[in-house]
Amino acid sequence: MTNWPDRSATQLLAELTAQLDLAIPHALALRRELHRHPDLSGLERPTADRLRHALPTFKATRVADTGFLVHLGPPGPAVVVRSELDALPLTEETGVPWAAGESVMHACGHDVHLAALWALLQAARKVELPVGLIGLFQPREEVQPSGAESVITSGILADQQVAAVIGAHVQPRVTSGVISTGAGAVNAGADRFEITIHGQPGHGAYPHVTIDPVPVIAAIVTGLQELIGRSIDPIHPAVITVGRLEAGSAANIIPATATAEGVIRTMHESDRTHLHAAIRKLAEHTAAARGATAEVSIIVGDPILVNDRRLVRFTDPLITHLGLPLAHEPFRSCGADDFSHYSRIAPILMMFVGVRQDPAVRIKDSATSGTRFEVGLHHPRFLPAEESIRNVALALTSGYLAGAQLATATST
Repeated sequence: MTNWPDRSATQLLAELTAQLDLAIPHALALRRELHRHPDLSGLERPTADRLRHALPTFKATRVADTGFLVHLGPPGPAVVVRSELDALPLTEETGVPWAAGESVMHACGHDVHLAALWALLQAARKVELPVGLIGLFQPREEVQPSGAESVITSGILADQQVAAVIGAHVQPRVTSGVISTGAGAVNAGADRFEITIHGQPGHGAYPHVTIDPVPVIAAIVTGLQELIGRSIDPIHPAVITVGRLEAGSAANIIPATATAEGVIRTMHESDRTHLHAAIRKLAEHTAAARGATAEVSIIVGDPILVNDRRLVRFTDPLITHLGLPLAHEPFRSCGADDFSHYSRIAPILMMFVGVRQDPAVRIKDSATSGTRFEVGLHHPRFLPAEESIRNVALALTSGYLAGAQLATATST
């Protein structure tokens, strides 16, 4: 913790910001390169190699197969700052010269996060840091099992004195340039379920000698929505989405099985536990009442993402000092992020950075005569404007210094 008592957080923030601004032009070019060459989850090694090539003076340690981390600063307590390497299986429709090719796209802003973390690392290597800074380039955020789980189970962070883990995510639902922190739950826990109804197949002309699983699964799908409306406290956010239905092979055949697959999203652990049991009970009883049987599988996914109150308390004044506005009401959503797993090893903070669409993208709306930019995450035309890189980098810088303050407060 060299010179931490003698150098205030705002002084360090000014030093890092000055160096950050020198790195931003290179970060913009790097973002375009990463955007042009995206990689799917689990296949991110080319992206990781590009970043490692762009960090030639840093010693990199591989983690979770395709990810890596770098360590700056003194030994002892360290703050982990994470960004995500993977892209999505989408074909880009932005039309910009540096758009990706077919079938893979950075449609969740991970290219922005990567460039922002790169800029922070470049700035940090020129400043005397109070505590260690671990830059984590994590794979497989978009899939299960997640990259965050792999990083934790690898044990690579167990030997580090991790005081905090910091992340930031672009968010078009937050006003451009605004930073949202917010203590408590900011993202939902997300679990997947699959329900298979087993009936008795037969000819569609003779339903009385069959057990049709299709109306059974239909009744269950309707009942799932009633679970939210009638068994969850109405001021608790919760969502059940059925995203896949499958049954049958021909119009005149009553099938043997029907399947529904979906996701449960909750912001309270008690609701999560309740819905796991309630879904199973609903499916089994609905099927039994119609002479069928239900097979229910629930796959536990990402935990609820809960921001540490102390990190928020340390971060907010730094963001304000930078002249960036804080959200009047913290952004909270039923989206999920595997960043939540890091709460198993240290206090965590996920910030949401408001972004606007890059003006180079022209999205024609057939319903109006004008042009609109109302696209969101995972949309084939989502492309945050380039100023978002600096804003994300500043948020990450503030989070790092907040983590450093927390490490100091904890050790004294």
